[in-house]
Amino acid sequence: MLRAPLPFVTALLAAGLLAGCSTTSEDKTANWSPNRIHSEAKDEINSGAYDKAVPLLEKLEGRAAGTPLAQQAQIDKAYAHYKAGEKAQAVATLDRFMKLHPASPALDYALYLKGLVNFNDNLGLFSFISRQDLSERDQKAAKDSFEAFSELATRFPESRYAQDARQRMTYIVNSLAQYEVHVARYYFQRGAYVAAISRAQVALADYQGVPALEEALYILIQSYDALGMTQLRDDARRVMDTSYPQSAYLREGFKGKADPWWKFW
Repeated sequence: MLRAPLPFVTALLAAGLLAGCSTTSEDKTANWSPNRIHSEAKDEINSGAYDKAVPLLEKLEGRAAGTPLAQQAQIDKAYAHYKAGEKAQAVATLDRFMKLHPASPALDYALYLKGLVNFNDNLGLFSFISRQDLSERDQKAAKDSFEAFSELATRFPESRYAQDARQRMTYIVNSLAQYEVHVARYYFQRGAYVAAISRAQVALADYQGVPALEEALYILIQSYDALGMTQLRDDARRVMDTSYPQSAYLREGFKGKADPWWKFW
């Protein structure tokens, strides 16, 4: 077997090492102060370059460990993940922040941001463009969002974010109630009247003073009527007449349904 001369092998190894060194990316932040790293990261966020901001903020966390600037880096990183549409990473970062810094003055904002992550991702403010009713979407995110806003409003009632959180909580409750009614309507229109009654009753029992209850009562009336349960139908009708005396449902049925309430958020 032929063997390469030793000097040739040595040269090849040296060349490989040099090539490896040449492909190693240089850390441009090596001589930067923590404040400069933070400033550069904020510039990236402001320009929408969230993928560039995250690694800078991760470096800042390490270099400024134990300082308020490191805490700010965590919050900013969560925001960058949120704006980039990386919901899981944003929530994980916020949960870690709240666990490590339970007394942080930024805790109210962390809760608010956690609520926003799920609120925008799964409810959204502009889905009327695609004509998709928000109540037809996954409800877990809405409930997670509500819990974060509720904790914020309870623990920090004077926070600058508390009022907006309360408004969003009302919106979420409306959405969850409308979800139950959406399911009830689905069953009713397919002749599954017992299932329709069950879902309409859930909405009526669990939610108070929300727009969806008008339709829930109408579905209840029509479902009882279809099943020949006249006494329950009449009881539901009396409640409907008292609560919604001008209801378009009683005049026009489902054709009288107004545009979804969430379009006016």
